[in-house]
Amino acid sequence: MSTVIELKAITKVYNPTGISVHALKGINLKIEKGEFTVVVGPSGSGKTTLLNIIGGLDQPTEGTVAIDGTDISTMKPDDLIDFRLNHIGFVFQSFNLIPVLTAKENVEFIMLLQNIAKAERDERAGKILGDVGLEDRLNSTPSELSGGQQQRVAVARALASRPSFVLADEPTANLDSVAAESLLEIMENLNRERSMTFVFSTHDSRVMKRAHRILTLEDGLITSDKTDNVRSS
Repeated sequence: MSTVIELKAITKVYNPTGISVHALKGINLKIEKGEFTVVVGPSGSGKTTLLNIIGGLDQPTEGTVAIDGTDISTMKPDDLIDFRLNHIGFVFQSFNLIPVLTAKENVEFIMLLQNIAKAERDERAGKILGDVGLEDRLNSTPSELSGGQQQRVAVARALASRPSFVLADEPTANLDSVAAESLLEIMENLNRERSMTFVFSTHDSRVMKRAHRILTLEDGLITSDKTDNVRSS
């Protein structure tokens, strides 16, 4: 297996009011290709900060972040934007779809930013939306889709750029139980069939039950790293 994500001695200190807050305290972590990893912990434990640093949305105060062997922790902002576009897929709990675009256009949008030719965008978007069970909703706008369907579009969009891994921040938080289970089944199938690497932040026990690896964060430290529920592929 190859290492997709490697954090070395990651510290993050915020100082918004003159009082230093240590959100992360010397985190060391490796995530290999094909992992289905969940990050759990109480509010304020550092989960969101950790995901933001892995995703290049925030920079560490100290330490290094390597994605596919490339250190992104000291990248210039413009270079980091390009790197995220080509290497990291994001799924947010609020979906973040563009309301005036159809499902297919939302999925194509990230490929448009990558300067992928129209014929390939069309083919890839249709295939990915079919993979998440939305082959009959290509021309529907977000307002015409249920919450679960919108989140499926968000997953398809995250996969469209063919990223090294997908970060999912509380992806089931705004979904009912049926939609949540359906979404998790889709992501689990993508993990199993394509070896797509997923890293989740969640409080949802349904997500935890499907995880191959569970990292527990408390007060900015990894206090538990369990892989005893790894499933055979």
